[in-house]
Amino acid sequence: MRTSMKSIAMYGILILRPMISLKVHSKYSEKRLFLALISVFVGMTLLSCDTNKQTDFDQLEEEILQLHEQQRDFHFQKDSIAFARQLSPDFISVNRGEISKPTEEQTLKRYHNYFSNVEFIKWDDVSKPVIRFSDDGSLAYTIVDKIVEVAYRNEEGETIKGQTHFAWTAIYRKTEDGWKIECVSSTNKPDREELEE
Repeated sequence: MRTSMKSIAMYGILILRPMISLKVHSKYSEKRLFLALISVFVGMTLLSCDTNKQTDFDQLEEEILQLHEQQRDFHFQKDSIAFARQLSPDFISVNRGEISKPTEEQTLKRYHNYFSNVEFIKWDDVSKPVIRFSDDGSLAYTIVDKIVEVAYRNEEGETIKGQTHFAWTAIYRKTEDGWKIECVSSTNKPDREELEE
């Protein structure tokens, strides 16, 4: 319901004005006036209920941005458990042409191994994430543009640095336990060597 309180009030005035200007002499007129008052009261009550249910999208955006920042912290702190807890039990990954539905155990193992073998230098946004919501505020998605730079040791024990430019879309659902990531579809720019090939 998009009608404003001002519109409801004006509607009530238009209904009541001709009745108030007349002397109420009959039961019929009294009944019409009573019904009109009830109509205006119900309309304003419904509008008030609807207004209370309006979603604060600014607040929701702050919540999603906070989760986004936490993901960065989890990488630098190598906290695979906290990172995995952001994912829905029905989480779906779309990556490198493959669709997978990893279990929580598989996700924990993957990120534990990943975090254990690299040192993060950058996990930085190229630009602020694009955030959009469903009309009722129960679903959200982010479009992320990010540079990830890590250092790791190769088989010869040499320290190697690598940088990847990622872009991904993450879909969030609001649950009783807060926002959970239901799906991530990720891509990355090819290396120069790959382009030359």
